Amino acid sequence: LGFLGMFPVLIGVAVALSPLRHVTFYRDDTKNEALLDVLQDSKWQIPTATYTLRDKQGQPLAKFRKNILYDIFRKRWECLGPQGQPLFLAKEDSILLSMLRRLLGPFFGLLRTNFVFLRGEQIIGEFNRKFTILDRYVLDLTADRGRTLDRRIALALGVMLDTGERR
Repeated sequence: LGFLGMFPVLIGVAVALSPLRHVTFYRDDTKNEALLDVLQDSKWQIPTATYTLRDKQGQPLAKFRKNILYDIFRKRWECLGPQGQPLFLAKEDSILLSMLRRLLGPFFGLLRTNFVFLRGEQIIGEFNRKFTILDRYVLDLTADRGRTLDRRIALALGVMLDTGERR
């Protein structure tokens, strides 16, 4: 009984000791001027993890939300405006490739996790991992011809797709 009780205690201690996942974007390498912050809203995020994107004045630009239970089938991040209105959805490019990734893993880098940005059914952007020795990503927003998507939000979500998905 003590052996079985050890696992929940171990998980609770690991979460309590882990730092919040915050990401800061700076103007240059000197790190004198912060431009954007992505802040993890709370440590205990089961089943939904949420993050807040703020500008350099500390004003919220967007919220990112992902349901870790849904990730079993297909990874998906919701992007919401400061008042909670839906802006767009980022999800894995293909349900078939998603299931193959769950079964085979990255398969020597051939099953890279790519995301599409959707507003309704319309694709407004893509975040693709390139096949190179070092990680290299392309954030392509050419489908958003009217530039309706704030590029700061797309950039911050791109970083979250890399770090938040532990790719």
